[in-house]
Amino acid sequence: MSIMINQPDRHLKQLPLVAILRGLRPEEALDIGKVLFDAGFRAIEVPLNSPDPFRSIERLARHFGEDCLVGAGTVTQADQVGTLYDAGGRLVVSPCTDTGVIRAANQRGMLSLPGVATPTEVFNAIHAGAKYLKLFPASTYGTGHLKALKAVVPAGIEFIAVGGVGPANMAEWSAAGSLGFGLGSDLYKAGMPTTDVAERARASVAAFAACHPKSAK
Repeated sequence: MSIMINQPDRHLKQLPLVAILRGLRPEEALDIGKVLFDAGFRAIEVPLNSPDPFRSIERLARHFGEDCLVGAGTVTQADQVGTLYDAGGRLVVSPCTDTGVIRAANQRGMLSLPGVATPTEVFNAIHAGAKYLKLFPASTYGTGHLKALKAVVPAGIEFIAVGGVGPANMAEWSAAGSLGFGLGSDLYKAGMPTTDVAERARASVAAFAACHPKSAK
């Protein structure tokens, strides 16, 4: 399928919150996607260890792809990037720093969000072409670690904190320099009713807006 997104990071800049839908089933993808989109989310990730993930991604991309950055998480192999692209996904999220995955995403005009923790991983990702970095697991390293990394990376490199980050501690992570956040179990768990997801999505957007009153609308 053809989903063309010029400057795919424009959706992430609009609201840098990534919905991590681990365990999502294809038959619920559109209902969950709609409540997230209505709450303001513009980036949705379906981890590849979910049931039939590429089918869910295809449905989400077909319905929201022009107005929302849809893609996959737990991408660890470069050949998965091509399959994701064919399904309409344009967001490539990884738990690790794999330069092959980053380059494969960049070659297709996709947005790569590799997982990093150490300075070596950070600079390997940057040298491979990543501009957005996923600090993971964020809670293991803490805000002081992020501040130290921010002090040495080039201008224009942004961090998304993922893992143990939610509405309750967004403010401290934002103060440490995190552009945005990936939200998993605080937002969605497999089988969760759509009404609960909608409530959590609105709470997450409100918490982000409280930290960034000029950027969240």
